Amino acid sequence: MGVGNGSADTNQQTARNEIRDETTPLLPVKVEEEGFHEFNGASFSGAVFNLSTTIVGAGIMALPASIKMLGLIPGLLMIIFVALLTEASIDMLIRCSHQGKITSYGWLMGEAYGQWGRIALQASVVINNIGVMIVYMIIIGDVLSGTSSGGVHHRGILEGWFGAHLWNSRAIVLLVTTLFVFAPLVSFKRLDSLSYTSALSVALAVVFVVITAGIAIIKVINGTVAMPKLFPEIDDLSSVWKLFTAVPVLVTAYICHYNVHSIDNELEDKTQTKPIVRTSLALCSSVYIATSFFAYLLFGDGTLDDVLANFDSNLGIPFSSVFNDVVRVSYAAHVMLVFPIVFFALRLNLDGLLFPTSRHISYDNKRFTIITISLLVVIYTAAIFIPSIWDAFQFTGATAAVLIGFIFPAMVILRDPYGIATKRDKILAVTMIVLAVVSNSVALYSDAMNIFRRKEVA
Repeated sequence: MGVGNGSADTNQQTARNEIRDETTPLLPVKVEEEGFHEFNGASFSGAVFNLSTTIVGAGIMALPASIKMLGLIPGLLMIIFVALLTEASIDMLIRCSHQGKITSYGWLMGEAYGQWGRIALQASVVINNIGVMIVYMIIIGDVLSGTSSGGVHHRGILEGWFGAHLWNSRAIVLLVTTLFVFAPLVSFKRLDSLSYTSALSVALAVVFVVITAGIAIIKVINGTVAMPKLFPEIDDLSSVWKLFTAVPVLVTAYICHYNVHSIDNELEDKTQTKPIVRTSLALCSSVYIATSFFAYLLFGDGTLDDVLANFDSNLGIPFSSVFNDVVRVSYAAHVMLVFPIVFFALRLNLDGLLFPTSRHISYDNKRFTIITISLLVVIYTAAIFIPSIWDAFQFTGATAAVLIGFIFPAMVILRDPYGIATKRDKILAVTMIVLAVVSNSVALYSDAMNIFRRKEVA
């Protein structure tokens, strides 16, 4: 009997270890070989900047349009509400991970829901991140080389400065950016190596906020700004459904869960993780609120879906063209520096999907290089040949992002593999799932109807 129980325990532990080996897509907590022994843990500030850079991406430019749709007061309150939900969902992941000594999101989903849980998480990260990075590259192409929409050509910065030439065409500009900016930055094997570029990325986002706020304040003083809409205009049922299309933008604005474990693994003191998350969310929420408020105040009902496009015309102040160029250049540089942070998680999770039982990708230079080059080629090619992908990513981005940010963390806490969930945790988890499913289902339905209506009109 005693031998039988021991054998059963051994088999159970062996199965558990197989799941762990199979579902770990992130760097080990400490590595004493292949050059990693000199790393003594990431700094608090470096971790904050890396997480903040993960959060503040292209979504910041779509938030003012969400405020226009929801109204100033409900819109700003929603930004705060989603930030609080995000903190709660990350806290669920971190508490479970620390309790089970888990070093990756995929591993945690594997512990809670087995192999298919891990695959679902990693596939969602791959879909979300590859879509986001294609959008990043398209934005860079639009800003530097220009774009045409509805028969109207919007000149890029290089085109405006030097005229239209082959060397500043979209394909060439993005190729140069990929080879000389993205390729070196995505070659690092630790997130902490990107802490300085992340700090610069956050600083560039702040530059955008400061310039937008300054212009808005000047126009308020001059009396050339209209009173912003405080609440949404609701005329019929369809206008109510339309409000839900702002939800995916708000949700994706805070998605950073796929990099939380990477940052946590590189910390010497694990008790710093929660303060780091709170600091990053507070910083990003401040940037989001300021951007949304001042951009909507500045452009009012003329606020476009991508507010960066508003900086393509006369702002009604002296040196308007100079401010337009500074805003666009700073944002293009910001997106370039966000790219490697998001790419880091994409590469790790794609590797976990394709090679679940292989040794960690950081130890296999050949696999690391092949996956890195393949992803860069795919993203570059998509950005060149599929320039109009916003509607598509309203579906894939919203669906994958809501799974990563809210539904999967709630599912983990409901399964409670380590017995740490309180009654409050489970109530919050159910609430998060219901809110996520209902709001995004309505948003996807509304987006689909809008696309079909546009096709009928065309």
